[in-house]
Amino acid sequence: MTHVGQRIVVVGTTGSGKTTVARQLAQRLGCPFVELDALFWGPNWTSVPPDIFRERTAQALGGDAWTAGGNYSAARDIVWGRADTLVWLDYPLLLSMWQLFRRTVRRIVTQEELWSGNHETFRGQFLSRDSLFLWALNSHGRYRREYLASMHRPEYAHLKWVCMHSVQETRTWLSVLMR
Repeated sequence: MTHVGQRIVVVGTTGSGKTTVARQLAQRLGCPFVELDALFWGPNWTSVPPDIFRERTAQALGGDAWTAGGNYSAARDIVWGRADTLVWLDYPLLLSMWQLFRRTVRRIVTQEELWSGNHETFRGQFLSRDSLFLWALNSHGRYRREYLASMHRPEYAHLKWVCMHSVQETRTWLSVLMR
């Protein structure tokens, strides 16, 4: 069985499947799942003030075991500093965009409620400057550069890095962990 730690953060481009993978890991390990989006977003898609987000994050990650999903640089020092394992879903941009498209359409059609009563809308996701598709396009390369550089930074030397390059590779890895 592939070894993972007790405190795991899952990162990757918007739409890569961070939440799904982190939730599956939490279930396997029998530990809490922390969705950083739920700590960050308030009603009407307003972000909470940075100090409150950091406080919520520190409190949510105070235990001995957890998995977290999200890419928030405002709390990276807290999340990565407390984690012992970082799972990076380093998928091609087109794959993440396809997964984001499928997820977004499903959420719009089903009117799935997200954090703080928020819902995705067609207008918000396809006709807005705040679209997650634009965010993914603009952040994919930046995140990739940041994560590659962070692998060698002394403050993250304690992390075990697990890099996944395809959905199939991730599924296989998870199935080994689930045994």
